[in-house]
Amino acid sequence: MSPTQILTQHDIDREIAAARKAYEAEGVLRHHPARDYPPYRSSTLRHPNQALVSLLDPEAAELRGPVFGATDVTELDADLTRQHQGEPLGERITVTGRVLDRAGRPVAGQLVEIWQANASGRYAHQRDQHPAPLDPNFTGSGRCLTAADGSYSFTTVKPGPYPWRNHDNAWRPAHIHFSLFGTAFTQRLVTQMYFPGDPLFPYDPILQSVTDSAARERLVAAYEHDLSRSEWSLGYRWDIVLDGPAATLTEDEH
Repeated sequence: MSPTQILTQHDIDREIAAARKAYEAEGVLRHHPARDYPPYRSSTLRHPNQALVSLLDPEAAELRGPVFGATDVTELDADLTRQHQGEPLGERITVTGRVLDRAGRPVAGQLVEIWQANASGRYAHQRDQHPAPLDPNFTGSGRCLTAADGSYSFTTVKPGPYPWRNHDNAWRPAHIHFSLFGTAFTQRLVTQMYFPGDPLFPYDPILQSVTDSAARERLVAAYEHDLSRSEWSLGYRWDIVLDGPAATLTEDEH
């Protein structure tokens, strides 16, 4: 196929099926795809293609990196619907869960950040030229610290799907980006949370690049009615497991 030829969804579907068949032929359960996973076109330009470089002084990165303290994170940071003078448009939701280690123990005091598109599927970013309306009352980013029981909670609006030009008629399912920091800014994990029942799941090469079906399911939040707040928001639960066989897949593992 010519590099200049526009790929269709059918082309991408065939590539996803071919990649999955190749992984199955290896005879080993492959939790993560190759870094240059063909259906995800932009990954070929973004993934590392050279060996890691060892730092002679690992602490140097800490000395020159950013720092934060508990006083830098306020309650307002976790409510993306209260960061401007007016109310944002869209379906208000509460997303909550716990950050756990491989043994199921809570991980406290971790900085959790999120960023997302607005209800129309557009990011408040100059490079996003999707012709969908911006919302002057929604920036789409928030943060909080996990509590002693490892819990976090955000109030926001459900993001809309959006086109992303990976191929002709390519649309990303609604999702929220999550970033977790450990005890230092060099300890960072980035992943995405999806919403149950999205019809775009089978067509998304990013989600389908997760070849383990159980791992894909762990990226989808669960609607829990008890988490919904009367006349205010719908509730979703999404726990994040940092490592082990039940770990939440993270982007740096792609």
